[in-house]
Amino acid sequence: MRLLTQGQRRKLLQQGARRCALQHRDQSEDFPPVVKLFTPDGAATWLLSELDPDDPDLAFGLCDLGLGAPELGYVRLSELEALRGGLGLPVERDRHFSGTEPLSAYLAAALAGVN
Repeated sequence: MRLLTQGQRRKLLQQGARRCALQHRDQSEDFPPVVKLFTPDGAATWLLSELDPDDPDLAFGLCDLGLGAPELGYVRLSELEALRGGLGLPVERDRHFSGTEPLSAYLAAALAGVN
C-alpha cells in the first residue's frame, strides 16, 4: 500500500505551501493532520499535516514513536516507506482517519496520555 493517496499528497503540499507563504509574513497556521501513519506491529504513529513544497519527501507533523516523547517535527516519507516494525511489517496508512482538529490538539492529547 502506498503511504499517501494522490489527494492526500495534494492537500499536504497545499498546506506546506501555505505555511511557507505565511512564514514570509511572520505568521503561522495550525493545520489539521491529513493522514495518519502507524506501525501495525509497534507503537509508532505519525499524523502528518504538511509536505515541504521544495522537498516533497519531507513531511511535518506529530511524530510519536511510542517512547513517551511525542513531538512536532519533520520526517522523510522515504524513511517511513523503508521502515519495518518488530515483526517486519511496513508502516501503514489508517484508511479511516480524518483530521478534525488542529495538529496542536492532537499533540496536547498525546502529551496528556504520556503524563
